[in-house]
Amino acid sequence: MYLGKSIAVVMPAYNAAKTLRRTYDEVMAQGVVDRVIVVDDGSRDETVSLARQLPLTEVIVHARNLGYGGNQKTCYRAALATGADIVIMVHPDYQYTPRLIPAMVAMIANGLYPCVLGSRILGGHALEGGMPWWKYAANRGLTLVENILCETKLAEWHTGYRAFAREVLENVPWAENSDDFVFDNQMLAQVLWGGFTVAEVSCPTKYFAEASSIGFGRSVRYGFGCLGTGLLFRLARWELVRSRLFPAEHRAQRRASRAS
Repeated sequence: MYLGKSIAVVMPAYNAAKTLRRTYDEVMAQGVVDRVIVVDDGSRDETVSLARQLPLTEVIVHARNLGYGGNQKTCYRAALATGADIVIMVHPDYQYTPRLIPAMVAMIANGLYPCVLGSRILGGHALEGGMPWWKYAANRGLTLVENILCETKLAEWHTGYRAFAREVLENVPWAENSDDFVFDNQMLAQVLWGGFTVAEVSCPTKYFAEASSIGFGRSVRYGFGCLGTGLLFRLARWELVRSRLFPAEHRAQRRASRAS
């Protein structure tokens, strides 16, 4: 716990047997995490059996692969059911260092920000850390367009390292999102739509053989999905469309809450 708040780490896992234990050990070494929730999405390796050996860990197994977004939906439902006050998503492939957990938790627990992202771009060393040049270029280009459409100034929209206050998960309609990789993008747009402030901390970039990554074809599809999300956000802001991803009543409720 930290400042009396319960901390849960969720790990959306798929064929993560080679890196799961290393990630878990570093998560628990930070000294603030109360429980870990591993959601396996139909892995074909030893991910489930290894996860079941980890202390203070709840293991949930999908009978079939539900997709990256579908996995996260199970993660957040399970974390809320445990009563967690702060929920951090850490990929079990060890691409994002768990050593940032205390900093991310402190920012939320002290009431500074309800959402904190670990940004690979913010420190300016993404390419040195091994990020492929085409992914870096796409990341920067998409982030620029989405910042314009959603009227924000984030360094990176595409990180999978995220920490949320319970209030965010209870008020953002993430259950309406895609079950594919664009889930992350939609959820961040929803956080902004709801009027929640977002902080970023610089996160070292690590690319290696065991780290999960989507190929060029799926990256292109993801990119178009991100652009669609940003455009939908803008049209909903202008009240030209109605969307379950960006409901007008949620925005109105958040405004009223801030005013009071």
